[in-house]
Amino acid sequence: MTESKVRIENPPVVLRTRPALEMDEEQFFEFCQLNRGWRIERSAEGDLEVMVPTGGETSNRNSSLNYQLTGWTLQDGTGVAFESNGSFILPNGAMRSPDASWVRRERLANLTPGQKQRFLPLCPDFVIELRSPSDPLAPIEAKMREYMENGARLGWLIDPVECNVHVYKPNEPVELLGNPDRLSGEPALPGFVLGLKPIWEPGF
Repeated sequence: MTESKVRIENPPVVLRTRPALEMDEEQFFEFCQLNRGWRIERSAEGDLEVMVPTGGETSNRNSSLNYQLTGWTLQDGTGVAFESNGSFILPNGAMRSPDASWVRRERLANLTPGQKQRFLPLCPDFVIELRSPSDPLAPIEAKMREYMENGARLGWLIDPVECNVHVYKPNEPVELLGNPDRLSGEPALPGFVLGLKPIWEPGF
């Protein structure tokens, strides 16, 4: 049985903090540094969401996503790509770490050197979330809506479990694509095309 057929849902562990514990941005950054072994996100309500580690096939898929996005980014030059360890403080106060993301350089130029060393205080222009077999779908869909509401221009929820892609754009209905061969980033990312063969068929 392949990983894509395994459906053992294992959502993030959620730790409630308010009102017992309040952390400002600096304290939350230090908290995450002290717990580097965990991938931690924070909701707009202040709840801490501890992500479970991914399996080998999901890690391989994520590597392919970032390889393709980074390759285009280096050729295009208008923005900067980030992988899943890059974290962003969204305008609503949530801290999110997309599986892959991209931000226009002109927006990053407005940040101070100190801000660039911490979680970036902005929402990426483009985000990708990759569903693993252990992920319930609904929380990822909610996260994608949150990105759109906080300023993202394009988002892809790639679901190898169902072999489809949910395409998110501001103020537009979600588009569901069944088993596409590739995805175009136009017009938000001119010239970027993501090949999906290594996502549907992992390399080992």
